[in-house]
Amino acid sequence: MADTLDDAAVADRLRDLPAWSRHGDEIRREVKASSFAEGIAVVDDVARAAEEADHHPDIDIRWRTLTFALSTHSAGGLTGKDFDLAAVIDRIAARHGAE
Repeated sequence: MADTLDDAAVADRLRDLPAWSRHGDEIRREVKASSFAEGIAVVDDVARAAEEADHHPDIDIRWRTLTFALSTHSAGGLTGKDFDLAAVIDRIAARHGAE
């Protein structure tokens, strides 16, 4: 099991992920895709990356708006795995032109 990060480490990691914000024991990011279908393509790519990392985000889909939330539930908080996958999600969103 991964160790949870303390508040200082979370703040430090968030500096490298400006689109993400902390909400208690999770980090979140909202992404707007150009269309519903493009949003689903983003989710599909994130799902593949999540499977590879064996770490899975909560995903809320509202038409073109996607909200990703990350927390390491098995550790009871935020770990490096959350920030690593957040960076991957950022790259996937950018590749699809989602903001």
